[in-house]
Amino acid sequence: MQLTLAAKYMGASMATLGLGGAAMGMAMVFVALMNGTSRNPSLRATLFPQAMLGFALAEACGLFCLMMSFLLLYAV
Repeated sequence: MQLTLAAKYMGASMATLGLGGAAMGMAMVFVALMNGTSRNPSLRATLFPQAMLGFALAEACGLFCLMMSFLLLYAV
């Protein structure tokens, strides 16, 4: 019984590691937006929607990892 509980906790913690990757992905999106805007400010209207799309995709990956960690932890 304790071995399965330990396996659940280990699986949930490994799935939660994906949240760190999603956070780094979001940071990289906004760093690229600031870098592109500082190099050519007239492209801000073009770069901003693409940055929002990248942010949404990175956030979705993070939420998927969080959902997987809850499923692994609370599965019967």
